[in-house]
Amino acid sequence: MEKVFDIVIVGGGIVGAATALSLAESGNGGSLLLLEKEDRLAAHQTGNNSGVIHSGLYYRPGSLKARNCIAGREALYAFCREYDLPHERCGKVVIAVGEDELPALDALERRGRENGLQGLERLDARQIREIEPHATGIAGLRVAETGIVDYVKVTEAMADRMRRRGGEIRLRARVREVRRQPGGFRLRTAAGFVSCRALINCAGLHSDRVARLCGIDPGVRIVPFRGEYYRLKPASRKLVKHLIYPVPNPALPFLGVHFTRMTDGEVEAGPNAVLALKREGYSRLSFSLRDTLETLSFPGFWRMAGGYLATGLQEYRRSFSKARFVRDLQFLLPEIRESDLLAGGAGVRAQAVGMDGKLLDDFRIAEDEGMLHVLNAPSPAATAALSIGRTIAERARANFGLG
Repeated sequence: MEKVFDIVIVGGGIVGAATALSLAESGNGGSLLLLEKEDRLAAHQTGNNSGVIHSGLYYRPGSLKARNCIAGREALYAFCREYDLPHERCGKVVIAVGEDELPALDALERRGRENGLQGLERLDARQIREIEPHATGIAGLRVAETGIVDYVKVTEAMADRMRRRGGEIRLRARVREVRRQPGGFRLRTAAGFVSCRALINCAGLHSDRVARLCGIDPGVRIVPFRGEYYRLKPASRKLVKHLIYPVPNPALPFLGVHFTRMTDGEVEAGPNAVLALKREGYSRLSFSLRDTLETLSFPGFWRMAGGYLATGLQEYRRSFSKARFVRDLQFLLPEIRESDLLAGGAGVRAQAVGMDGKLLDDFRIAEDEGMLHVLNAPSPAATAALSIGRTIAERARANFGLG
């Protein structure tokens, strides 16, 4: 007879893996199956980000983002130590380059202190130079709890631990259809049929589609934004000692172009943020007719676009002009030249947009009978994954009647 799993989790990124691990470790999640449509875990958002362990500086105190980031950050550091995963609590500097940025810097400092950050330090121009000799600014914040890690290795370690506790993983198993049946669901996947009593949707870039396959109106549409990076040439990496960030525009969900050290010794510069014409479109030429039509036919997209037209045009110009990209980087690091930069990678962010055109800023989890749908898991989802996984697992136990 076909095995009926207690819970199937759709999506093998870090949030799906962390959720599966939390359920497996609780001992009362029953039989677990994690489905991933690619031939490997962490193939998309998790495997194409800059590897930053966020401190919790940016997030509204009391929000799901703030609570999960702070709890998840320390859990992640502990997990990395336990599994000897490459990571570093290296700290970062947020720099204000003009007087007009000081109120936003003040607000960041207040948020950081309200969120309980340890070692948060206000800097003047001289102190910025002591920490980052090649950077420039009139004021800044030193954020000691920020770090770097390889999230693919973290996800793989979570998956290995989940397997050792009895969970199963199937790759190349894209979900094509979900039907209710007595006692649960039957899923048609690219790897065959699967039956389960309950389902958790952690499909990231496709979370709204999986929700609709389940007969749920998600109330949002995933609009993909591509972030493009450059890499510093090896001889130029000495220009960056820690992580260097600008003061972000509080009206936008993106942090602006910045410099990020990586665990492999690379230094990334970026990203910009442009509308992607494919949900998994990692180059300027990537295009999917289906994905583009879904974006353009969504009324919320046009309401959003009207509010960010000037910003969007600026991002597109920077996408196609290395000189513009470099000029923005020079606000933080004046010595940077085009010759210092090599082409880097790109990532695609699954940004949930409501019918009103608003970008969802916090985590969004929808519930229905026998189902949970993670419809928005923006940054710092990777940092917070272990905490988010516990939160989802707790909701699953309550929603699914587990012990």
